[in-house]
Amino acid sequence: MKKILHILASPRGADSQSSKLAAAYLAAEKAANPDLTVDVLDLWQADLPEFDGDKAAAKMTFFGVGEMDASTQSAWDQIVSITERFTAADTYVLSVPMWNGGVPYKLKQYIDIITQPGLLFGFDPEAGYSGLLENKAARVFYTSGVYGPGASAKYGADHHSTYLSWWLDFIGVSDIKTVRFQPSLLTADPIGAQKAAVQQAADLAAS
Repeated sequence: MKKILHILASPRGADSQSSKLAAAYLAAEKAANPDLTVDVLDLWQADLPEFDGDKAAAKMTFFGVGEMDASTQSAWDQIVSITERFTAADTYVLSVPMWNGGVPYKLKQYIDIITQPGLLFGFDPEAGYSGLLENKAARVFYTSGVYGPGASAKYGADHHSTYLSWWLDFIGVSDIKTVRFQPSLLTADPIGAQKAAVQQAADLAAS
């Protein structure tokens, strides 16, 4: 049975443009695959722990720095539990608005919690980093109010899709498809552009 993890990075609820795109995609996927399971992770409602000293110390043991003790092991077990929910999915659906040229801080916090050695990536001094995920897909829905691909620098820069594309590749996800509604405020026909983006999201499921 195919399982999707929908990661909501916007706090705007029903007003979120990125969530509307993801919803259109998921509705089309469910229509085509009735047995589909969707796990919704709302980062603004989730109990995301701080990546504190014990967690950082636990991570560094994988690089030969220090040793696990009861405190660091407990911290690591918490990370593993959160990450297992992520790795259990076959497809990741991310609805991601642009914040200050990048991703919302809740998404960055989540990424920093789960992107750990031995869980999502491996490391070899000679070969470098390697992603540990296999046969995973990602469908990413990007929105922004002002920035758009190819826009003048006065409208901002994209550390948004570039960062997420890098991260997904870093952990081993190569099947990545995206839909953009950028910009959502300065486009000449915002209602028409929004409808077109929603349709594109739905069509992505069919493709």
